Amino acid sequence: SRFYAACVVSAFEHLHRKEIVYRDLKPENLLIDREGYLKVVDFGFAKKLKRNEKTFTTCGTPEYLAPEIIHRKGHGKAVDWWSLGMLIYELLTGLPPWYTKNRLHLFEDICWAPLRFPRHVSDSARSLIRGMLCRDPALRFRAEQCKEHAFYNGIDWNVAMERGLTAAIVPVPGT
Repeated sequence: SRFYAACVVSAFEHLHRKEIVYRDLKPENLLIDREGYLKVVDFGFAKKLKRNEKTFTTCGTPEYLAPEIIHRKGHGKAVDWWSLGMLIYELLTGLPPWYTKNRLHLFEDICWAPLRFPRHVSDSARSLIRGMLCRDPALRFRAEQCKEHAFYNGIDWNVAMERGLTAAIVPVPGT
């Protein structure tokens, strides 16, 4: 989970430097390349946003929507960090937090329900996820807070950006 999340942190950091908000992170939009690194695909909801600019389009996968999208208050790049928190939770537990097939209940829970974790989720993972799933986008973790977090202890981000980390899974050609 740490390796794959680090791949997405690096991708979002790059996109955000280019002033692009992705807005559709979910497992289906991540592919593993031949070296075992993640590739972010499907940029259909991506949008160029200047610093501190907001957009008001309601788009994305319901389970991964940030509260500011649900409330239609306008949103910026912080929605990508929210969705990464949702992804990390799902990687560690099998489902995103607050998962339900009832969309109204899902949106209510995303906006107001407490965040709970199964026992097996480490304290550092809980802390990182809480920082990313902060309902106030101004206080939500961004790239720097993620990269400095204890969850990523031992990751050299310069090596990660150069694809020098050992991948969690390396596909075997022809299988």
